Amino acid sequence: MSELKSVCVYCGSSPGAKPDYVASSERLAESFAKQDITLVYGGAHVGIMGAVADRLMALGGKVIGVIPEALVEMEVAHQGLTELHVVADMHERKSKMAELSDGFVSLPGGLGTLEEMFETLTWAQLGMHNKPCGILNVAGFYDGLLSFLDNACNEAFMLSAHRALLIAATEPEELLARMKAYEAQAVSKLDWRKLQ
Repeated sequence: MSELKSVCVYCGSSPGAKPDYVASSERLAESFAKQDITLVYGGAHVGIMGAVADRLMALGGKVIGVIPEALVEMEVAHQGLTELHVVADMHERKSKMAELSDGFVSLPGGLGTLEEMFETLTWAQLGMHNKPCGILNVAGFYDGLLSFLDNACNEAFMLSAHRALLIAATEPEELLARMKAYEAQAVSKLDWRKLQ
């Protein structure tokens, strides 16, 4: 079982093309508020990032932003958070967010969201952490990605145990329940031989 006192959310700095994306991020914030979960995120006031932070703050929740100096200078830093950590660069940002979090959720987003999500999954695969990693698959946004990962297993580029590291759900409450039930499984070096 995983204790989720704080969860890092990776998501877009754009609201996206469908209203479902922002609406779902706000529902996630409501679930955080009900379960007294602190939000850790990239510290911006724009897009889905701003929506999830604003909703949780409005509900009296705790929100911690972590943003690189370069983005503060571009005036995207959210000034109404519980805490805002300004760091030197993107590497320090990801490290700090991971340090502050008991789990990770990816909402819809672009290259930055994907890069953060896959780095976190890679760390889990390598045994560098045992925290749950989830995707909130809003309006089928991640269907193609999930199919790609299934195909990577079928084509012997990924172990099914590593595919299982990524928990996917379409509703926030279901995702958080599954993340809390998550138990990390050790994958031995012998298991890797199955790919050869």
